[in-house]
Amino acid sequence: MNDATDYTRAFAAKPQPLTLEQAAWKTPPMQLTDTEGMIDVPRMRRYRQNRLREQMKAHGLAAVILTDPLSIRYATGVRNCTLFQMHIHAGYLFLPAEGPVIYFDSEPGRETGVQLETIDEIRDDLLPLSYMFAGYRHQEWCTKWAAQMKALVDEHCGGETRVGVERTAPLPHMALEQAGLTLVDAGEALAHARKIKSPEEILCMNQTIAVAEDGMTRMRNNLVNGITEQELWSHMWAANIEGGGEWIDYRLLASGERTNPWQQEASSRTIRAGDLVVFDCGMVGPWSYGADISRAYHCGPGRPTEEQCRLYQYAHNEVMHNGALLRPGISFTELIAQRYRQPDGYNDQTYPCMMHGLGMADEYPVIYYPADAQFQYDGELESGMVICVESYVGKLGGYEGVKLEDQYLITDTGAICLSRYPFEDALLSREI
Repeated sequence: MNDATDYTRAFAAKPQPLTLEQAAWKTPPMQLTDTEGMIDVPRMRRYRQNRLREQMKAHGLAAVILTDPLSIRYATGVRNCTLFQMHIHAGYLFLPAEGPVIYFDSEPGRETGVQLETIDEIRDDLLPLSYMFAGYRHQEWCTKWAAQMKALVDEHCGGETRVGVERTAPLPHMALEQAGLTLVDAGEALAHARKIKSPEEILCMNQTIAVAEDGMTRMRNNLVNGITEQELWSHMWAANIEGGGEWIDYRLLASGERTNPWQQEASSRTIRAGDLVVFDCGMVGPWSYGADISRAYHCGPGRPTEEQCRLYQYAHNEVMHNGALLRPGISFTELIAQRYRQPDGYNDQTYPCMMHGLGMADEYPVIYYPADAQFQYDGELESGMVICVESYVGKLGGYEGVKLEDQYLITDTGAICLSRYPFEDALLSREI
């Protein structure tokens, strides 16, 4: 074999797929060039669609009819006016357990869909599913839509009629039943498909985290006496939009006395020297993947008080302790039993959950504190899950509180913290 042949073979060799561990430590480039092929996007789309079909079969679904834009993106890669379609149904997807994937949408969505190998047929006979578009003919159009879906089930599902649906309003739902379909909530199959991420999905998530941490830095650099909460929060939004992201789920930034109780959204309050400023980024960034990280800052000049440091230290202790518990195979019940316990007086206002899953948005599972035992269900962590570890600490009736959160990937050998933004030295520097 000569040198030229060796060179040709080496040049033609394809890079090997990344492991989850390798993907966890990489932040891929944002822009594609002739040398950047780290994210194999078609492979990621195939993985997601195959995951969904596996779960459909496991849950006995002959097909799913998807109307939620994030579910459609997960199943195919299509993105078209996502926020609009979250409250006004327009496009929809028919995905059988076996057979062609058929997508209905307006012209912009069809233009996107035709480029994707995950869709076999693009149709323009879109039928309105919302009263906004149908008016008093809403019932008529729902009946026609149900007949359209039933025809696809008859053609592609081999006589089976058990179909998964999601987020349909009463009229479309009833019309499908009247057309002869047996309807099942598609949420369970979707949740169990989404929970296990591929390395490509982790690369996409790392890019979103990098964008979120850019926003955190911009906020930290602009945190000065006199800025309003809304002005400060705008820097996170700017980083997301400039970085190719999509939206932020909420406006969870509060300062001073508005940090207790938690979950008050950004306002026109003027931030003053000495205030704690607490936020939860809740970002849906590039590729539609989520970054869910919380931090607390101290607005200078001046040093934090002992009580501010105490709140921060206790929240930090909880995130570190509970994050160290994460591993494949541990049950939700074990996580609850082994959790960090806050000192008396600081344990009356917990966050609504200890931990939750994350993918294209917040997702299964949710692991609750014992106080919410009525909502608890068991399961176990698996390699490929992304879990967000939460903590909120604030005295009941107290002046301030601290919310912290980190984002972890579960792998075969343990957990890797994907969120790298540092904690505040000034709030951790005193022994409590």
